[in-house]
Amino acid sequence: MQPQFTYQDALAASEKISWRVEDLIGGDKTLDFDKPFLPETLARVEPLAFLSATEQLTLNQIRGHGYLYMFGLVEEFILPFVMDHARERLNEDDYAVRAFLEFAGEEAKHIHLFKCFRREFEDGFGNHCEVIGPPEAIAEAVLSHSRLAVALTILHIEWMTQRHYLDSVHDDRDLDPQFKSLLRHHWMEEAQHAKLDTLMIGSIAEALPADDIARAVEEYVEIGKFLDGGVRRQAELDLEALTRTTGRRFTASERDRFLDVQHAAQRWTFIGSGMTHANFLATLESLSPAARAPIEQLARAFC
Repeated sequence: MQPQFTYQDALAASEKISWRVEDLIGGDKTLDFDKPFLPETLARVEPLAFLSATEQLTLNQIRGHGYLYMFGLVEEFILPFVMDHARERLNEDDYAVRAFLEFAGEEAKHIHLFKCFRREFEDGFGNHCEVIGPPEAIAEAVLSHSRLAVALTILHIEWMTQRHYLDSVHDDRDLDPQFKSLLRHHWMEEAQHAKLDTLMIGSIAEALPADDIARAVEEYVEIGKFLDGGVRRQAELDLEALTRTTGRRFTASERDRFLDVQHAAQRWTFIGSGMTHANFLATLESLSPAARAPIEQLARAFC
């Protein structure tokens, strides 16, 4: 598959989008805790019928907090990876170097934005919500894999972001406008990152033999399973946060139901929705026609 975009195109689009963290959060730009943060297709709080409407809203907001934290977490390994890739190309295509440096700068900006959000969330929410980590340890684990495996994971995340916003967030009028604004501006820049990462995968893979590409796909699956363990733990932490915030004590069967539903929701949000994205699968197939079918079969467990 030959991408229908170039480094110059992606750079030009990024330069038109430019926004500042200070434009999106702080001052009179505050979260509305009377509204949900995430669309139900991602939060999946409604199947938990033993929760009251107020408790479901609280859980939705806890999930929103974890959602943006998770993006900040993965960008902790995307940023150094992209910087290293740009460094290798300093004597090559000037547009490529500038596009990747723009990519890295935007990822650093997103990390800053999500840290600001977390502080504002905790001030308004009134309770501390635990999250998985530390980010440095997760980044180290992911970056220990081959470059192509990491690049595939990043592409998965970029297309996942596009799918979430376009399929679930864009037309949802019930969401808190401030939270939706954060998602919108994040999506705008990630659209260019998906293009750049597609080009990056092509440049990494072009000199690799078939066996190395096959191994990289296997490592991509290993990273996905590692992240699956993380989102399972996050579901447990979300239950603890809901318990602290509401004072509710859950029965053993309610806890089991909560973890089953919320683990499945987190799996779809962070793994299934990226693994099944048509553009991600097309890139995978272009690397190895035999790789697509096994990934599509595996993805059923995360949907």
